[in-house]
Amino acid sequence: MNRFVLTVLVVFFISCNHLVYKNPHVLLTTDYGEIEVELFPDKAPKSVAAFLLYVDSGYYKNSSFYRVLSNENVPSEYNSGLIQGGIFKTNSSLLLKIPGIEHETTRQTNLLHVSGTVSLARTTPGSASTEFFICVGDQPQFDSNASTSVDGVGFAAFGKVFKGMYIVRKIQNNPSLGDSFKRDIKITTIERL
Repeated sequence: MNRFVLTVLVVFFISCNHLVYKNPHVLLTTDYGEIEVELFPDKAPKSVAAFLLYVDSGYYKNSSFYRVLSNENVPSEYNSGLIQGGIFKTNSSLLLKIPGIEHETTRQTNLLHVSGTVSLARTTPGSASTEFFICVGDQPQFDSNASTSVDGVGFAAFGKVFKGMYIVRKIQNNPSLGDSFKRDIKITTIERL
């Protein structure tokens, strides 16, 4: 086989193995395995831009999942719950320096809190930064204008688990005390794919 044909075949096989996505994807590497997340910049541009800035800045290196809601501590009509993570437990001094992200409601983005949705954690609208949560099961109470939402604007969804929802469930099944894991679950890195 001549060298040119061999080179073309090698390039072809390499390009076939490299996936190209329409939307950006990030990979969360945890103590329990990997979770691949697809982000939706066309629908939630401010939330995605901020999250990717934090990813590219290395903020999530050695961060953690530290909060959990499950059937035991969530009203039964909403079932299943969430896992929450970020730098709150591992780099809170940095967290205090990061400005809030302008709130993008689910009414604006049309991204609802269904199972696998990734959303920004917050206290008040516009206060979200590095902390995020992943829905386990559908969580309509986090959508804007939900009757159970305290302020009516809900949380800012910006992505969805693409692969690894079983890892999310494994993390959620760790022992907890109230809404906190007894032992934080390490996020080694979050990186762009």
